[in-house]
Amino acid sequence: MSELSSRQFPVLPFSLLCSSYLLSGDHHVLDEAEVSSVSLYLDVDFERKVLCGKVDLTVDKKKAEVTHVLLDSKDLNIIKVTGHGSGQVLEFSVGENISTLGSKLEIKLPSTTEMRLMLSILYETDVNSSALQWLPPEQTAGCKHPYLFSQCQAVHCRAMFPCQDTPSVKVTYTAEITAPPELTVLMSARRVGIPTIMPGGLKLHKFEQPVPIPVYLVSIVVGHLESLKIGPRSHVWSEKQYVEKAAYEFAETEQMLLAAESICGEYVWGVYDLLVLPPSFPFGGMENPCLTFVTPTVLAGDRSLADVVAHEISHSWTGNLVTNRNFEHFWLNEGFTVFVERKILAKLYGEKARHFSAIGGLKDLKDAISALGENSPLTCLVPDLRGISPEDAFSTVPYEKGHTLLFHLEELAGGPEVFDPFLKAYITKFKYKSIDTDDFKKFLYEYFPNNSLLKEVDWKEWLFKPGMPPVIPKYDTSLQEVCTGLCIKWMEWDAVAGGPCPFKPDDINNMSSGQVREFLAQLLEENPLSVTKLQTMENTYKLNSMGNSEIYFRWLRLGIKGRWKEQVDRALEFVVAQGRMKFVRPLYRDMYDWEDVRDKAIAVFKSNKSKMMYLTAYTVAKDLHLES
Repeated sequence: MSELSSRQFPVLPFSLLCSSYLLSGDHHVLDEAEVSSVSLYLDVDFERKVLCGKVDLTVDKKKAEVTHVLLDSKDLNIIKVTGHGSGQVLEFSVGENISTLGSKLEIKLPSTTEMRLMLSILYETDVNSSALQWLPPEQTAGCKHPYLFSQCQAVHCRAMFPCQDTPSVKVTYTAEITAPPELTVLMSARRVGIPTIMPGGLKLHKFEQPVPIPVYLVSIVVGHLESLKIGPRSHVWSEKQYVEKAAYEFAETEQMLLAAESICGEYVWGVYDLLVLPPSFPFGGMENPCLTFVTPTVLAGDRSLADVVAHEISHSWTGNLVTNRNFEHFWLNEGFTVFVERKILAKLYGEKARHFSAIGGLKDLKDAISALGENSPLTCLVPDLRGISPEDAFSTVPYEKGHTLLFHLEELAGGPEVFDPFLKAYITKFKYKSIDTDDFKKFLYEYFPNNSLLKEVDWKEWLFKPGMPPVIPKYDTSLQEVCTGLCIKWMEWDAVAGGPCPFKPDDINNMSSGQVREFLAQLLEENPLSVTKLQTMENTYKLNSMGNSEIYFRWLRLGIKGRWKEQVDRALEFVVAQGRMKFVRPLYRDMYDWEDVRDKAIAVFKSNKSKMMYLTAYTVAKDLHLES
């Protein structure tokens, strides 16, 4: 997801750690009362920019003497709490609002011998809810209708409704949402029936999610959307202007789903739809069940960036079905998902494609660790997040360091033919559950009781030592060789000496998009190219016109690194045109490090901040040293 700076983060008070559950590692509160299901009844108010209505929570008491339930909330206006059915008004209190994590909502339970209770909470969200982005019509492709979308991971569901906002708790949910009749409502759930017009003209949309999920996967989108069918269980949704392009881009979705099922087992979610969001969406994709959110930056026109879909499909098993108990063990979500994603690539395009993707991932990991600092505790695979918001810990580390560990374990176990059955057994063992790294390790050794090589793994070094992985697998480099050769040729060329230019357009025209990306990534690891070389590269390859966002992003970084002033405005245009943190944060960091353009970059950020999703604005402000 996001790349981070190497600055230190403040320690939060213990009181907040207890109220936010997931950071404390102390499950005492959840041992007393736990939410098991959620029912939302909400109106979408675009004029006021709020969701208003009620949420019904099913609360299971773990002990008969329990008198209160604790929930997370953030900037919610809690109006009234009652016992569902009885209508009994219940006492509640909202604790101190601290940092980015919100407040503790404590509700006194009815006096009863029943162990399962239903609570109704009347509330509305805040106009500045960190979970929601409200776009005016002019920020949409059609420029006629407003747009709403949510992003709850990691700890923002508490800003959409009161809940136990920790991945250690899984809930089923239903929803009834009213919205303007010209707009479509979608959620991370199956649609129930056909939307109906209500008295007053609003349209009612119903949803159900029968598979238990952590609440960070609850999502909503409301906009003027259209869809096209792209497979037996899949539609692609977007604004009209992008729907045909998206349908072409994601035409291989069903093949990816079938490949994933062969690796992981049955797909239990029923439908797998894709939604292309407006450009301000902060991630490449978000694995909301039944409805993957995707950035428009993957619409390259040649399906070359569809590996994002393979990643989000993989989450249907690793992350959504088997979930990390808290975000210290986030690698169980993301490292496993990258591992499965690359296995899908291997089934579709061959084992060399899997290795080539892993090589590129290692470069991303090196870059992330360099940004964080090689000795930063946040580069540990299992970091200590006591006193640290999960927002500040997100980086490439759990993705690529986690993948590297799993690839290494696969080699020690005896290769894919031995490790693939283990992977499927692991998912079967822990599906519908939330686990930690110890659970994984215990099952690994139960499954491979006699493997002497696995017994020699230094877990302390892998899990708790900062920096790069202790072992780097020997990946197949055959698809990389042409990239390396061209990189060396550019580095060794003496542009000052004169003579004919040794480069031609076919240098990259004969490469795949992934190889062009790798070629530029290798150049980023070298000393800066001179402006003369960069200009020659542009004249030869026309990279400024590149429609592939991954290639264009690396090309812009090369220009900033080489202090090519012509590229500064292009880089600023790029970070304003889209909000994907993978692109925005490194470019802002690069421009901050260039003193001559630092003030200009900061000014552009400040003028655009209000159009960014909360998480993007929050993290970029840290990158630009505007917030501690």
